[in-house]
Amino acid sequence: MPELPEVEVVRRGLAKWVRGRTITGVEVLDPRSIRRHALGTEDFMGNLEHATVLDVVRRGKFLWMPLSMNGFQDSAPTITGEALPKVALMAHLGMSGQLLMQDPEVADEKHLKVRITLSPVDGMPEQLRFVDQRIFGGLFVTSLVPTPDAGPGGLGETPRPEIAEEASHIARDPLDPHFSLDDFYRKIKKRKTGLKRALLDQGLISGIGNIYADEALWQAKLHYARATDTLRRADAERLITAVRDVMEAALAAGGTSFDSLYVNVNGDSGYFARSLNAYGRAGEYCTRCAELGLQSVIKREQFMNRSSYFCPTCQPRPRNGRW
Repeated sequence: MPELPEVEVVRRGLAKWVRGRTITGVEVLDPRSIRRHALGTEDFMGNLEHATVLDVVRRGKFLWMPLSMNGFQDSAPTITGEALPKVALMAHLGMSGQLLMQDPEVADEKHLKVRITLSPVDGMPEQLRFVDQRIFGGLFVTSLVPTPDAGPGGLGETPRPEIAEEASHIARDPLDPHFSLDDFYRKIKKRKTGLKRALLDQGLISGIGNIYADEALWQAKLHYARATDTLRRADAERLITAVRDVMEAALAAGGTSFDSLYVNVNGDSGYFARSLNAYGRAGEYCTRCAELGLQSVIKREQFMNRSSYFCPTCQPRPRNGRW
C-alpha cells in the first residue's frame, strides 16, 4: 500500500502537469474503478468534462484535485482570495493504482481503467491515465467541505480552506506546515496504547504506514510497544523529527518500491527501499549498532496482522509497554 511519501511523489508530479488544464474527454474502460462514484459512469464523466483542474492536494494518503465545474464556483473566498470550488476528483491508489501522464500515441497499459484527456499544452502529455492491476483503488467525484480550523485542507500549490469530504476525519500529517507538535503530544499522552499503534491511527496523525513507522521508531530509538502515556515531550519531538526525516529521505528517493506496482506519474519506481534500516531486515545486523562495534540483529515480531522490525539493543522493550 502506498504511504505518504509515495502519494506525495504522485501529487507533485500531477501538480506539474495538470494544474490549470481543462478536461476535454473522459473514457471509463472498467466501471469497477469508479464504483465509489455512486451515481455511475455517465454522471462521473459529466462532472469531469469541461471542468478545469485547479490544484492537486494531499492530506495523509488522500489525494484530490479541486475542480472548477463548467465555469461555476462558490462565492466563498479562499485563503488567497480566489473562488472556492465545490467539488474535486478524488484518487484512491489502493494496492496497485497508478496515475500516469502519457501522450495519446503511447500504447494502452494492460490494466488501464480510466483515461482523462486534458487541454493541449506544448511539451506536456495530454492524457492522465488511471491504471490498476488489482482494482482496489479508484476515482470518484466528491464534495469539498470547509476545514474545521479554517486552515488549508492539505498540502497543495494554492492553500484552500476546504477538504475532500472523505478525508475530513483524518488528522494533519507530519509534512503539513500546519501540523502541530503540541496538539500531537497532548493527544498521544491521553492514549493508553502502544506507540506504533498510535502512529498508525490516522485520526491522531495521518499518512504513516507500517514501513515508515518502523523506520521512524528505529531512528528515534523508541520501541514500538512503548506506552504512549509514558512519553515525554522530548520523546515526541524526537519521534516527529524522525518521521519527517525518514519521509523527506523517501521523497528524495522517489518513494519506496518493492515491485513494479508503485510508480510515479512518469512510470518510474522509487528506490528508498535500498536505504531502509529496519523494515524487512530481520536477521541482519543493525547498522547503527554495527558502527559501535556491536553485533545486534534486527528482530521481527508479529503486530496487528503485520510485522514490526526493530533492534533489541538500541530500541529496548519497555517494562510498561503496550501493544
